[in-house]
Amino acid sequence: MLALGGTTPRQPAKAEQDPGAQPAPGAAAIAAGRPATAQQAGRSFSVFGTFGALLVTRPDTLEAAYRLISAELAAIDAACSRFRPDSELSLVNAAGGRVTEVSALFAEALQTALTAAALTDGDVDPTCGGSLVRLGYDRDFAEVRADTSALTRAAAPAPGWRLVELDHERRTVRVPAGVVLDLGATAKALAADRAAARAAAAVGCGVLVNLGGDIAIAGQAPDGGWRIEVSDKLPDDQAGGAAARRARGQVVGIDSGGLATSCTASRGWRRGAERLHHILVPGTGRPADGCWRTVSVAAATCVAANIASTAAIIRGEPAARWLDRLGLPARLVRGDGRVVTTGGWPADDQGGQA
Repeated sequence: MLALGGTTPRQPAKAEQDPGAQPAPGAAAIAAGRPATAQQAGRSFSVFGTFGALLVTRPDTLEAAYRLISAELAAIDAACSRFRPDSELSLVNAAGGRVTEVSALFAEALQTALTAAALTDGDVDPTCGGSLVRLGYDRDFAEVRADTSALTRAAAPAPGWRLVELDHERRTVRVPAGVVLDLGATAKALAADRAAARAAAAVGCGVLVNLGGDIAIAGQAPDGGWRIEVSDKLPDDQAGGAAARRARGQVVGIDSGGLATSCTASRGWRRGAERLHHILVPGTGRPADGCWRTVSVAAATCVAANIASTAAIIRGEPAARWLDRLGLPARLVRGDGRVVTTGGWPADDQGGQA
């Protein structure tokens, strides 16, 4: 059973803060893939409608590692994409309440999503797919952003994760007719964990995989840990004014585990006069409208970090105390840019605390 255990990021020591060294890209560093030091190598790519980056501690392994993670990401896409009619997820959603046989990979991805729901009392719910469709997120994100017409249907709550029937022994899934699964909240983080572990085991060095801010680390980290920039660059139409000022970035060091950032601005769109985003409150089917615009969490795995960061956006103000009780290092950014940290997250001496 997955637990929301933590790994502790730290402020890089002065000796590690080489002004010429580039940190591994975090949630806002889209120009990804530059090596952190001369002894590392990296490359950037596009995946799942977002950016990706791969870093390795041995430059001669870069291409082999990239081939391995590419295969892993392609398999996840074939299993879990909501926008591919031939994906296993689409076949389950279209089954009309009938039992569907699935692969071991899809079963793992669905179990991960159901575990996330159980750990968060349903705040991270894989049955939000229909709610997302009603808000216009029914195709690839680039197409979603291009359509600014008014919505024609009202928001609707998620049916609830307990309706999902997963039989591990027979490897079958059944969801009631009309229930639309969406595994996006956890499948990308699972992909990062799996890809990093597979590449590190094969090439025998340290590997960092970043999929749109979901970062997984495997193998021996470089001396001083992986340097990761955490920030939340806002879209141009939200960057002005005191109430939406940008929080300054912070560079932290991570030796193992994962780090995930959830942000209400990173995947947003407009429909009519409404500004929407992809992190929904299952009970309403509407985007979360709490006090945090960005939450970054470090944990033992990328999946655990992603579950916690997503749930924190949904839970609002109580999330800081919840993360502290779990011992999870986290950096939470309010709408006005003020920063709150929990669980031993290193002090941010560049930004205001509140």
